[in-house]
Amino acid sequence: MKSIEEINHIKNKENRRKLYKKYLRIKRRERRKAEFLKRKVVAEQGPDAWPTKPVRSIEGEREDEETAVHDAQEEEIVIEEAIDTYKEYYQKEAKPKVLLACTSRPHSRTITFLKELKRVIPNSYVKWKANAKIKQLGIAAHLRGFTDIIVINEDNKKPNSLLLTHLPEGPTAYFRLSGVKVCKELRKDPNDIMKMRPEVLLNHFTTRLGRQVSRMLGAVFHYSPNFKGRRVCTFHNQRDFIFFRNHLYQFRSEEKVGLRELGPRFTLKLMWLQEGVMEGDYEWVYKPREQETSRTRFVL
Repeated sequence: MKSIEEINHIKNKENRRKLYKKYLRIKRRERRKAEFLKRKVVAEQGPDAWPTKPVRSIEGEREDEETAVHDAQEEEIVIEEAIDTYKEYYQKEAKPKVLLACTSRPHSRTITFLKELKRVIPNSYVKWKANAKIKQLGIAAHLRGFTDIIVINEDNKKPNSLLLTHLPEGPTAYFRLSGVKVCKELRKDPNDIMKMRPEVLLNHFTTRLGRQVSRMLGAVFHYSPNFKGRRVCTFHNQRDFIFFRNHLYQFRSEEKVGLRELGPRFTLKLMWLQEGVMEGDYEWVYKPREQETSRTRFVL
């Protein structure tokens, strides 16, 4: 059988076409034989008997960060998290109460998104047309017992950013918001989102900055999930993009469990992290020209 290089050097177009078809037939035959042999070996000796090549991915070749957390029980990390502003929540001493707000005169798409967020996050309340500054809004919300504020901004009639601040001392995180899909676009009924406390999964936050962001996102939900509700909210970090999904467990039998997406879904990209409530030093700022010099370097 001629190789592709030899076939490409044939000047006659018709002969080249025939030889290429023959080459494809032989390749398909060899591939089918290899698949048949693999199935036979796996059926006789088990799945470990057939060697598999490791899958190459950008995540697999990720550079090891200086601030990477290899063990969550390291003494330094345990001490830092025991004295940060989220210590009362993670010690189960303070229940979260979240204020959802948006810019003045929001578009119907932003209104729908906020209404669905209210169903996703237990013990949350919506304030429409929040014209006050974030600092003033934070003071008023703290006096009313709120622990967190989420502000949705929009551009061109679409939600484009999310600001999350913890009361009363911060920190404040600003995210770029993209890929927003409300329940109607997913062909889901928003009334299926039960208001029971969900289980929260925080995946692949492996650096100190990532752990801090994950603690901020996790503290929005109640620390004691209602497992009878079978609802799970997932924040999955992949290449510094945080994907949010809201699912419901479906127990088809004693052995099989499925997931049914309820919606909404969206993607977050951290832009900056600040110490206080819209004041204080910036702990981290996204600078693409300085930070995106390598495709395998990530900060979360």
